[in-house]
Amino acid sequence: MFDFSIITEWIHGLLISFLPLGVATFIECVVIGGCLMLLYAMIAIVMIFMERKVCAAFQCRLGPVRVGPWGTLQVFGDVFKMLTKEIVTIRHADKFLYNLAPYIVILASLLSFACLPFNRGMEVLDFNVGVFFMMAASSIGVVGILLAGWSSNNKFSLIGAMRSGAQMISYELSISLSILTIVVLTDTMQFSEIVERQADGWFLFKGHLPALVAFVIYLIAGNAEVNRGPFDLPEAESELTAGYHTEYSGMHFGLFYVAEFVNLFIVSGVAATIFLGGWMPLHIPGWEGFNAVMDWIPGFVWFFGKAFFVVGLLMWIKWTFPRLRVDQILTLEWKYLVPIGLVNLLLMVIVVVFKLHF
Repeated sequence: MFDFSIITEWIHGLLISFLPLGVATFIECVVIGGCLMLLYAMIAIVMIFMERKVCAAFQCRLGPVRVGPWGTLQVFGDVFKMLTKEIVTIRHADKFLYNLAPYIVILASLLSFACLPFNRGMEVLDFNVGVFFMMAASSIGVVGILLAGWSSNNKFSLIGAMRSGAQMISYELSISLSILTIVVLTDTMQFSEIVERQADGWFLFKGHLPALVAFVIYLIAGNAEVNRGPFDLPEAESELTAGYHTEYSGMHFGLFYVAEFVNLFIVSGVAATIFLGGWMPLHIPGWEGFNAVMDWIPGFVWFFGKAFFVVGLLMWIKWTFPRLRVDQILTLEWKYLVPIGLVNLLLMVIVVVFKLHF
């Protein structure tokens, strides 16, 4: 498995050989930030195209087919259209908070995205409390959504924002319990270390029943956390037009739209990291030839393959189940997922204390 830290250390050494350390560090931060934002935009484009094609397949349609080969340029056309559309200013809105809200949402999404370990040596934010930081950063998005709904001075936007806030704050608890279950198993909160501990087997397979239960809870709660169907009540078109971003237009709406799709990828990337081994290849004990072939596949290919596999699962869920009512959404969380998650966490503690894991 190639370690990209070799390349990054060589570049750092080259820069500090003819530049002051502070200047070299600043240049590195700017370049890494630019690459991160470019990757963020590329993943958003891929996710939007994938959503349209998956939705079309479930509804026995073709999806975009006219603009570019197989409709691949349709998303680029939509992006260009959104960039050129006028940003309408609402007369009685709180203008400062109204304009600030989309940037808070996108900032929270970018910070969470930077925590994903794409390959060995390709971790942008790799703290020893990385799990805690990622959960804290992702929670900021709730503030942006509440501000968007309140500052728009629209009762439908406010209702959508309140629904979204209640839903996201509630389901963060189940996500935290699922991740904490794996943290107990690994005894670390650093994403790169969690991946390294899966070199001899992914936690979904070697973590016994608690890891499997945590994975299922995480998929359900993750779907709710990013306001995806069947938990898309905050954006219910038949009731609220578009929910908390009803009054937004142009690129302000585009920021909400992009953040939602990339947040889906972030949820899937975290699932791939803590349950499916991240960049670690698939190894089967005793199959040395097979394992050697798997090692030749680059780590970032493994990571993106696993992440998009989970994305496919979540899209499958969205286009299969009908939308839930708000009371059903909160009942599922507080009466079922939280108690099961707490019992599952206790079960994992017993597994670790008595060394029942593989």
